[in-house]
Amino acid sequence: MGVASNRPVARIARVTLVLGLALNLGACFRPLYGPTASGESMQTALAAIQVDDVAMAQDQERLGHYLRSELIFALDGSGQAGPPKRYRLKMQGSEQVQTPIVSSTTARAEAGTIVGTVRYSLESTDGQRVITEGVATSTATYDRSIQRFASLRAARDAEIRLAKVLAEQIKTRIASVLAVKPNS
Repeated sequence: MGVASNRPVARIARVTLVLGLALNLGACFRPLYGPTASGESMQTALAAIQVDDVAMAQDQERLGHYLRSELIFALDGSGQAGPPKRYRLKMQGSEQVQTPIVSSTTARAEAGTIVGTVRYSLESTDGQRVITEGVATSTATYDRSIQRFASLRAARDAEIRLAKVLAEQIKTRIASVLAVKPNS
């Protein structure tokens, strides 16, 4: 009878332990798009970023244009006059086309994969401090057709999709850094 009477006590002790750990760990998490460590809203912090042109190799400028446009919209898509720019986002990118599937009858590539890599650096506007830097990489696949215009359009759509994914990666990484740095 002594063992049966200890079960409710042991159960209550376990529940209390789990709740105590959950409360302690709950203070460790900060919502990504909540207020930053300095108290400023994340939207205001992201809107204070000036997006420079993306340095791309010759004949790859279109991906750089799409990427810059996506980032401008993602960081400050309000269309309103925002806060003064405190940060400068510098980027250098490259793209590479791979053709993993080749038809054995026509010896033509049936699909293409665009691999995009962007090295970025978020700096203060005066260039004295680097807030964060990193590399974002992604791919986009498209079907190639016998019709040349269809293949070109599919490749362009893949570049647009690739730019959106890269822009979202960069925005999320920058937001995660700005959320925890008190005086960025």
